Amino acid sequence: MRILNFVVIFASGLALVLFSIENTKLVTIQILPGYEVQAPLAIELILAMGIGASLAWLYSIWSRLARQIATFGQKRELKKKEKEVENLSQDLENYKVQLEEQQKRLPQGEENSQPES
Repeated sequence: MRILNFVVIFASGLALVLFSIENTKLVTIQILPGYEVQAPLAIELILAMGIGASLAWLYSIWSRLARQIATFGQKRELKKKEKEVENLSQDLENYKVQLEEQQKRLPQGEENSQPES
């Protein structure tokens, strides 16, 4: 996948450089009403591409941060459930011990006796 990314980035960069060499004519860009910039087309395209790449990078950081926050919440919930399972397991063990103690305290005759019908 890295090779594919490299090829795409290299090809687009090479295309931008070749396009820039051929297009050195001054052009005017209106950024806001009443505010215009005049520069070679190549420079304006390179700036636009740089701004776009920067925005894409910021978006990737934002989405990674959002994913980490979601993962953190899921991990916290998982730890909470694991603790609950551990407590329930301990309770089960305690109940088993109590049951064994109660069975030991029963007289021998009651253990084996069955109600007759």
